[in-house]
Formats: sequence, C-alpha cells, structure tokens
Amino acid sequence: MDIQNSNIPAYQDPAQPLEARIDDLLSRMTLAEKIACLGTNPSVPRLGVKGSEHIEGLHGVAMGEPGGWGGDNPLPTTTFPQAIGLGQTWDPDLIRRVASVEGYEARYLFQCERYQRGGIVVRAPNAELGRDPRWGRTEECFGEDPYFNGILTQAFVRGLQGDHPDYWLSASLMKHFLANSNENDRGESSSDFDERLFREYYSVPFRMGIEAGSRAFMAAYNAYNGIPCAVHPMLKEIAVNEWGQDGIICTDGGAMKLLVTHHKRYDDEAHAVAAVVKAGIGQFLDDYIPGAHQAVEDGLLTESEIDAALRGNFRVMVWLGLLDPPSSVPYSQIGAPGEQEPWLSDAHRAVAREATEKSIVLLKNEGHALPLDPATLRSIAVIGPMADSVLLDWYSGSPPYTVTPLQGIRERMGTTIDVRFADGSDIDAAVELARECEVAIVCLGNNPVGAGGWAKVNTPDEGREAVDRESLDLAPLQDDLLWWIHGANPNTVLVLISSFPYTIVWAQENVPAIIHMTHNSQEQGAALAAALVGDINPAGRLVQTWPRSLDQLPPMMDYDIRHGRTYLYDQPAPLYPFGYGLSYTTFVYSDLQVSAHSVGSDGLVDVSVHVTNTGSRDGEEVVQLYVRHPHSQVTRPQIELKGFQRIAIRAGETKIVTIPLPASQLAYWDCERHGFVVEPGPVQILVGWSSADIVQETTITLN
Repeated sequence: MDIQNSNIPAYQDPAQPLEARIDDLLSRMTLAEKIACLGTNPSVPRLGVKGSEHIEGLHGVAMGEPGGWGGDNPLPTTTFPQAIGLGQTWDPDLIRRVASVEGYEARYLFQCERYQRGGIVVRAPNAELGRDPRWGRTEECFGEDPYFNGILTQAFVRGLQGDHPDYWLSASLMKHFLANSNENDRGESSSDFDERLFREYYSVPFRMGIEAGSRAFMAAYNAYNGIPCAVHPMLKEIAVNEWGQDGIICTDGGAMKLLVTHHKRYDDEAHAVAAVVKAGIGQFLDDYIPGAHQAVEDGLLTESEIDAALRGNFRVMVWLGLLDPPSSVPYSQIGAPGEQEPWLSDAHRAVAREATEKSIVLLKNEGHALPLDPATLRSIAVIGPMADSVLLDWYSGSPPYTVTPLQGIRERMGTTIDVRFADGSDIDAAVELARECEVAIVCLGNNPVGAGGWAKVNTPDEGREAVDRESLDLAPLQDDLLWWIHGANPNTVLVLISSFPYTIVWAQENVPAIIHMTHNSQEQGAALAAALVGDINPAGRLVQTWPRSLDQLPPMMDYDIRHGRTYLYDQPAPLYPFGYGLSYTTFVYSDLQVSAHSVGSDGLVDVSVHVTNTGSRDGEEVVQLYVRHPHSQVTRPQIELKGFQRIAIRAGETKIVTIPLPASQLAYWDCERHGFVVEPGPVQILVGWSSADIVQETTITLN
C-alpha cells in the first residue's frame, strides 16, 4: 500500500483507477445526495467534493449581459464574433486559440479567490447544422456543411479542453443533439429524416466532436422521428455504445417537463424523470428533484440506475481535476493571487482582433471601390442603425470594451478626414449627409436579441432563440435607407452586420461594395476599419448558402435536405454560394496533382495544387477541396466539401497547398449493412474558390 495515500479516500486518490474512484464515491453517497447530483452541479459538500456548474460560451465566456448569465454582478470577458462569424474564418487553428482563451478565462473565474464564479463545464460549441437560414439560432452554429462544422467543432473542443494528457482546462459540452434547427414549436416538433441523413449529415459534427475528446453534450428539445431526443435510444445505442461518449449527457432547459406538457409522452414528471435517466441522461436542467424522488418511491427508477447515470458526471469532474490535489493539476495555478485578469491582457485582445478580421467576408467590390485610400479622402459619412453600436446576442458575455464601426473608422482615419455620422432614423438628414461626403458607409443588419423580451423580435427578418425568421429581406426601413443613400451618393459601401444570410439582391446589383461580418466582437469596429482601408485583405468565406429569395427554400420543417436544401442539394442559383468570398488581390490555381489515381478503401490520397497570388497585394486564400461521385448507385450530394486550407500568399508568390483525402471520407452509410461503405468507382476531385467556382479538377478511382 502507498503509505502517503493510505488515509485518502479512494475517490480522492489519483493513483487509483478511475472507475474504482467513482465506485468508492458512489458507495459513500446517500440517495438524496445522488439525486442532487443529477443537476448541473455534481458537488457533494459532506464528502468534500466540489463539482462544476455549467456556463455558456459560444464565443467567449458568458458571465454578463444581455442574457443575464452574470446575474446581479456581471463580469467582463473576452468577447469574439458570433459562432457563425468564427466559422467564416475557415481557420481551425484560430478557432482552437479562441476556445483556449475562453477555457482559460472560465478556469480563472472559477478558481480565482476574488471571483469564484461560473464553472468549467462550458456549453459549447453548438455542433448543429444551419440547414435553413430562417433558423432563429443560426448565429450559434458554424455553418451548413457537416464536414466543415465537424472540423471546427473539433478545433473548439480541443481549445476548450487543452492538450494535457490527463487533465482538461475546461470541459466542452456540445449542443443540441440532434437536429434542433427550428425554433418555432421546438418543444413539441419532430425532425424527421432517414438513417442515411442521420449518419451522413445531422450527427456528423457531434461524432467528430467526441472523436476530438468532448465527453459532454446536451440533448435537444425536439423529437427525432417521433421520439423526443431526451429519451431517444440513440443516446445510448449510438453516442455511448458506438462513439464512446462516457461523460455528461444533459437535458436542455425545462426539457423534462416538456415531455409531459408538450410532447405528451408521459402522464407525470416521475415517469418522465425515470425515462430520461434510463435513456442515458445524467444531468437535468429542470426542477426535477420532486419527480426523481417520486420515481424512486414508486419503483420507476432504482438507485443503481441513478448510479449508472452519475458515473459520467463524475468522470468529467475527475478529468477536470476537481477530485485531485491541486498539486497534481496543471491548471490549478490559473487565477493565483497577483495574476492579471486575462480579459485585460494584450494576448487575449489580439486573438479577438484576429478572429474578427479573419471573419470579414467581401461580397462585392465592383470597380475596386475598396479599399479606401485615406491619403486621398477628405470626408466619409458613416450611416445606419448598426454604425455606432456593437450588439450582443443572448449567449454573449459582456466585453471589457467595444469598438463600434464609427469609432473604428474615426480612429483609423485620423484627424485629416472628416468622419460624420447619422443613425438613419431621419432619412432626409442621412441623405443630405451622404450627398455632402465623398463616400457613404452604410451599416445595416439585425438585432440579435430582437425586441429584448423572450421570443420577441422587432421585424420579420429577425430571429433568436425561440423565434424563427419569417423573412430574409432587410427590414423595410433599412432597405429604404440604403436605396436613398445610394441615390444620393453612388460611392456607397454596404456593411451588413448580421447573424444570418440576407436576400440583398438589389444591393448586389447596384451597390459597388458589400462587406459582411457578424455581431458581438469587442473589436468589431477596429477590424472593419482595417478591412475598409486595406490594412488587412479580407479572406473570410461564407459558411451558408445565401438564397436569392425565400421561394428558393423548401418548407421549414422539411428536414430531408435532399429536397433542395444547402449547397449539397440545392438547385436554383443562389445569391452567394457556400464558400464564397472575394479578395483585394487575385489568385490563380494550376497543376492539380494527386498522389495516386487508384486508392483502396482504407487508403489515402494527397491532393496538391499550385496557388499563385497574381495581384499587387498580399492576401490570404481559402483553398477548398470538393468531391463528386458521378456514377454512384445511391443518391449522393451534387458536390461535397472534403478539405480546406486558409493560406497567406504574398503578391507574386506561388505556394503548393496539399490536402490529405482519406478514402474513408468518401464513404456513404449503407442502411442494410448499418455501416459506412466505400463504394468502388470514379470520384471527381474538385478544387476551387467556392462550391460554385471550381477551377481545377481530376478523377481518382476507388477500388
């Protein structure tokens, strides 16, 4: 026996096997303590066990406004662009660094003596897919493509959890499993689709997140093929038994009660609680305790079944180091006395600035309207309801500072350029201002919290949690403002600051330059100003298809994406395709090569292409690798993303970009064999600027 540890309970002894530690802890707990640990805080004060609560963290630790996550005492934290904007960077390494900043700040707040707030189980990322731009929570996901979202989910998971072999910086709790991409009636609706779409589309980012190390996720409100996700067999049969998910599985807020009141699946909460626990869920975001005690009393739920559900909760607490001596945990010194608050550090501010700059997408630049030249300009009008604000969404934290578009432009332009402002509420005054200035920069978009109240929005184009969008057009007053400003000054730049795609057809046809960025970043205005004047060369790319009109979309509740949804299956030409984005320079692709033209089912082919910056400015290009199966015996997407790389290339320079393509990524799900199958035959290898702009192609054969 280890004399040093002879008096330490097994559950507190890092030298003991993990499952033996949990066995010991459970054996010492009362039934009441076990039921209490089915909540989001698996602490057992009597036994000296301090667990961690959950916090929100889609794009920075949320301990502030407007969602009230900081309670009566909100705290500042580094605040990044919305998740859909982080997706537009197409930069997994950057996403990992963003999440690492977040994980560090969560750990700091949790451990620092001054604060001791929040938790280190972070409800992020949202691994769902933005299959429809009307979805009210589109801003929370990374985009519409399963592979792309999976890669960024993996990056976010790794950033939050760190790279130590034994301990996590924080725990990544993905949400919401599965197919919860409608807000209206989500508490009783069913997302219906077949086994192939489950395996090839909706579940892919979650599976990839688990492969990257996430051991926590939240079950969705909705049903899948008629069975509510909170009690669906897929939780155990697929997530646990197939993918190895052995940590926390929790309900969404109030989801247990919805099984009774909305899904009408159970007559009372005791039956609902018992079913949820038996399905594999070990944490409730509910007032579940009375129902749990009643379930045990009525024989609907046994103590051993509660024990089985709790094991995953305590595994996560061990991986976070919360049951171990601080001296054993590499992250225990974060927040030590004297350490600067990390959200005030230059390093965290620099990551926020980089993420914001890289998220900017140049949608149009006719006649080289951009970049602006501060050396020749004398006056700029900055106009619009988004021009002098940084709007925060429901799952945001409170940034330590913000830079609005107006502030960023004024700071960058200096005192020699007259930068004037109108919010656009008085259109006549705004028009006169635009007419008097050389350039008009019009900042439009949505309000990410709508009207401020729960499930309330101001205009049909807005959406948020609990509300889907009814329109993809700009709000009429904003549309009118843009029309009048452009009429007064043809040198108009539209800056669309939005959580969603918009059908800005008139702007695309008439306004010379259009930029898109998302809400929420503390560096929003500084990054925008840098893009407007060419201090940076925009290289963000869209992560959703932007339709030309609402008529191009299938019905909202049609979850069969083969009916013309996303770039994988859509038919009409969109306004902007998936992967689209322009640059201030030009790139030419040449000499596409593959390492092998014939590949076995377990093989790998390297795809290489020369990329030359033929313009006069340094820039970054996002090389996108797609595939097509021209003779498949089953229905396949018309084109599929299978690799990408964002790369910096100086003016006149050529770089060789190599992207590995495993044959396993080319498999489809065989519903008869219940497994992925690599189908023999030709596969077209397509490389280009977007899903609709393929410039190099070749063919390989799968054996």
